[in-house]
Amino acid sequence: MSPTSGSRKVQAAAGPPVSFKAACSDCRARFELDAGALRLVIGGSRRTTFYSFTCPACGASVRKPAGERIVELLTGGGVSTLRSV
Repeated sequence: MSPTSGSRKVQAAAGPPVSFKAACSDCRARFELDAGALRLVIGGSRRTTFYSFTCPACGASVRKPAGERIVELLTGGGVSTLRSV
């Protein structure tokens, strides 16, 4: 990883692969995604901190707010994180 890179990848602790339950706000499908299918953006405020993914059912780009607990779970599970200012 380059020191000037805007994102960093966090590795999960050794153990079984981590998956996250998610739902699409467009088609309302529910599914599980692995860490590689999610992106977390940590901004300077609650409004600019969110996670995103592409719905495997309908292909929609989904963006949802991420509070402190969600940020902890996603980073601990190995989701790629981008810190923006």
